[in-house]
Parts: sequence; structure tokens; C-alpha cells
Amino acid sequence: MTHDLKDVRFLTVAEVADMMRVSRMTVYRLVHAGELPAIRFGRSFRVPESAVEHMLQTAISEGGVADSA
Repeated sequence: MTHDLKDVRFLTVAEVADMMRVSRMTVYRLVHAGELPAIRFGRSFRVPESAVEHMLQTAISEGGVADSA
């Protein structure tokens, strides 16, 4: 399976935290636990946008998202 990197959009930890509505520390924990794939560039991480979308879709489909009742 070959991926064309020009089609991959990478997000910063801050952007992922904003997208998921969690703290940056939570994103770092997910990355370090291996639950969210990331690439390290120097001292910072970049997360593929598709990985964040996949994680959110999985949480929704498994009922991991609390409803506002």
C-alpha cells in the first residue's frame, strides 16, 4: 500500500487538542501510549489528520462519546 505524502495533512498537538476538545497533555498521553500515531520532528510531534478523524469515528461508533442528556 503506497501513500502519496502530498495528500497527507499533518496537525500540531495544539490543533489536535482543539479538534478533539481536550487538553494538549491528553494528546501527548495518547501519542506516548501509542493510541494516536504521530511523527516526531525535532522536539515536536505532528499527527496525521486522518488518524484523528479515525479515532473520533471509532469513538462515535463504539459509543465512546457521551450524549448531552
